[in-house]
Amino acid sequence: MTALGTVFRPQFAPELLRPMAETAEAWELDQLWVWEDCFSESGIASAAAALAWTERVRVGIGLLPVPLRNVALTGMEVATLHRLFPDRVILGVGHGVQGWMGQVGARVSSPLTLLREYLDALRALLRGEEVSVDGTYVKLDKVRLDWPPSDPVKVYAGGIGPKTLRLTAEAADGTLLVADETVDGVRRIREFIDHEIIAPLHVATGPDAVERLRRTSPDVGVAGDAETVAAAVRELVDAGADTVILQPTGDEPDPVGFVRFVAEQVRPLVP
Repeated sequence: MTALGTVFRPQFAPELLRPMAETAEAWELDQLWVWEDCFSESGIASAAAALAWTERVRVGIGLLPVPLRNVALTGMEVATLHRLFPDRVILGVGHGVQGWMGQVGARVSSPLTLLREYLDALRALLRGEEVSVDGTYVKLDKVRLDWPPSDPVKVYAGGIGPKTLRLTAEAADGTLLVADETVDGVRRIREFIDHEIIAPLHVATGPDAVERLRRTSPDVGVAGDAETVAAAVRELVDAGADTVILQPTGDEPDPVGFVRFVAEQVRPLVP
C-alpha cells in the first residue's frame, strides 16, 4: 500500500505542530513531516515533540542540511530518537539551500563531496560502527555512538538535479524528491533509482484552492477536492513513487483541517 503523509510547513507557527500531530494520529494518517528551513523551526526538536505527542504516526524530517550539522551530532540525535521511538522516525538529509548556508558561514565549495562523505559516515555511525575518516569535509577520529539504534535505520537523502539524484541513488537508503518535480520527472528518476522514492505534492483544497496553488507553484501541484487530489497521488505512484507527501500551501488557512482532509477524505481513495 502506498504510504501517505502531509507536512507541517515552516510557515506555520510552532504552536500548530501539536494539533496537527494529534490530528494525524487520531485519523490514522501514515506520516507527518517536519522541515528544517533556515531560520524557522528545528527539525530535530519538532520531530521529537511530534513523536512525544503521538504513539503511532511516523514522523519524517525533511531534511537536515548537512553543512549546518556536524555528522556526529546528527548521529547522536537521530540515534536517540530511534531508541525512544523505534521505527517511527524517517530521517532525511541534504545539501540545504546554499544561500542560507552562506548566511551562517557553512557553505562549502563542493556540496556533492560533502553529502557523499556525510552519508557514508552517518550510515556507519547509525550501524554502531567505530568511524575514522579524514575527508575533505567530514573528519572523525574513532567515533562510535554509545547508544546506536537498536534496529537498522534507513537514511534518506533529498535533492534536485541529476548529479545529486544519482548520488542519492548510490549512497542513501531512499530518495526524497521536491514538490516541484513533475510526474514525468518522477518517471525518469525511477529509471535509475531502485530504492524507495518519497514524492511530495503541492496541494490546495477549499474555495480559494486554485488561487493559492497558483501563488505557491504555478506549474505543478493539484487543487481541488479529495478525488482530484487522490487522482494526482495515483499518477505519482504509477510513475514510481512509493510514498506521497501532500504539501499544503504556506498560506493554508486551516493546517489542522488540511491534515484531517488528507486522512479522512484522500487516504481512503489511495490504494
